[in-house]
Amino acid sequence: MDGKNRKDIYPGLEVDIILKKDQRSGKLTRGLVANLLTSAPYHSRGIKVRLEDGQIGRVAVIVNEMQ
Repeated sequence: MDGKNRKDIYPGLEVDIILKKDQRSGKLTRGLVANLLTSAPYHSRGIKVRLEDGQIGRVAVIVNEMQ
């Protein structure tokens, strides 16, 4: 699942994000969502989040849903 819809993303979710510095290469960084930074319900390049380790990027892939 991609990370373009805000309703699909919540704190504690495991995701792969693209950091600003990695946008050209497309390198993914895995982590757990700490909080959502995009307030819009949809974003074409992915919802921006802060991971628990403090890194900020746009969600590319939702890895593991813990529901």
